[in-house]
Amino acid sequence: MRHLKAHRKLGRTSEHRMSLLRNLTVSLINSREERIVTTLPKAKELRPFVERVITLSRKASNLEGDDTSARALHLRRQAAGFFHAGNMQAAALTGKRGQLRPPRTAGMAALKRLFDELGERYKDRPGGYTRILKLGTRVGDNAELAIIELVDNPNELEALASAKKRKAATGKKKKPAGKGKARTEDATEGDAGSSPDEES
Repeated sequence: MRHLKAHRKLGRTSEHRMSLLRNLTVSLINSREERIVTTLPKAKELRPFVERVITLSRKASNLEGDDTSARALHLRRQAAGFFHAGNMQAAALTGKRGQLRPPRTAGMAALKRLFDELGERYKDRPGGYTRILKLGTRVGDNAELAIIELVDNPNELEALASAKKRKAATGKKKKPAGKGKARTEDATEGDAGSSPDEES
């Protein structure tokens, strides 16, 4: 029975599942379009995870009082727990044959962007930072796909503004009177010109 089971297991162990959510969070925050395509169950599991992190950055941008820097640092450290710890020393991780791997800094870049940009953007929004859009099924395995994206992103706002401008520009042009209008006007004039006495 699946009674009172809050989360999806996604066919993974708890460590693997947490690593997956961290990677998806980093991908979502670091992506230029501020959206990623994934399966619907993963998107539904990712949503509360991401929103919790963004709430921490929003709280940091809304701080007031004397000890704001200390509390902001505390919130930043709490949010850092949602990402993989970066490794600044490239020599620390070596491949199978001894090659040097590049440092893992994507989580640190996501944390920086989260507190510098997203916290300010969602300063006045009390939750609901993401949106899930269903895409249909994938061709290979028929898995249900979805887009998860951040709301109020600049790309979306620019597209809406340009669409409004285009709509306003096309709305200002007057359409020429077509055949339908001329026929109805002629019919009304003909009815008004003839009286019932003339017909009988």
